[in-house]
Amino acid sequence: MEPAIVDTYNHNLEGGCDLVKLEVGFDYPDADIVIGGPPCQPFSVRGKQQGILDSRDGFPIFIDAVRRIKPKVFLFENVRNLAFSHRWYLDLIVDSLKALGYIVDFQCLNAVDYGVPQNRERIFVVGHKSTFRFPDKELSKVTVGEAIGDTMNKVVEGCHFLTPSQDKYIAEYEKKSACINPRDLYPDRPARTITCRNLAGATSDMQRVRLPDGRRRRIVQREAARLQSFPDWFEFCGNESQQFNQIGNAVPPLLAYKLAIAVKDTFRRTGADRSETISASRYQNQTTSNAVCL
Repeated sequence: MEPAIVDTYNHNLEGGCDLVKLEVGFDYPDADIVIGGPPCQPFSVRGKQQGILDSRDGFPIFIDAVRRIKPKVFLFENVRNLAFSHRWYLDLIVDSLKALGYIVDFQCLNAVDYGVPQNRERIFVVGHKSTFRFPDKELSKVTVGEAIGDTMNKVVEGCHFLTPSQDKYIAEYEKKSACINPRDLYPDRPARTITCRNLAGATSDMQRVRLPDGRRRRIVQREAARLQSFPDWFEFCGNESQQFNQIGNAVPPLLAYKLAIAVKDTFRRTGADRSETISASRYQNQTTSNAVCL
């Protein structure tokens, strides 16, 4: 639905991404795999948590897509809170998908367990008609220093420094919230969750680094992208805010890749001889045997 996101997809990835708004009754092309990300704002801890009453709830559309396309495998991602504060709604979604003839598995995964230098918990729901195995956790964690150690202690182009008033406000915020460590990024540990809000917004929660001289600056787009596990060759289109929003809203590519492999394995067990995929922003059929789009 966002032109800058469409431009980013088509600039970096194979296949085609179309600018279109989905709705119940949409005329989809044939596909064997459906992967989507219904909007998470209705269920986010940071949001109003109106759930099914929120006009941005995309689950009726996703369920309708599965009903119409009848894929062999489907997968969707959403915020962790859907499995907790809104568990009743997750159960309703799962029951609706099971009624369409699918086995439905879901699990809350933390991206830090899959090579991503960031603590980021999200729920993943998979529908299939054979067996599905979520990817195994990795034993070691990747740190902020391993991801952005070459830039985090420097003044880089395009960075913005915190003002004295922002430093004071953050100190008061951290004191009131009983914060043991300032919410800066530390080189010896993974980052806290990257979101569009704490990337683009000048808030007390912003993602920031402290320089050797004591000054603090907000991280730039490339640093944020690395903390999400995007490779340096991946270029984001749009203005600064649009780029931060794309980075913050993304499923970390390393985790997405490992889930895609798991989906592909399940698809192969169906005995199909080709793979066609469709994501929430892509409506061009693939015909190669290993085409999985996230």
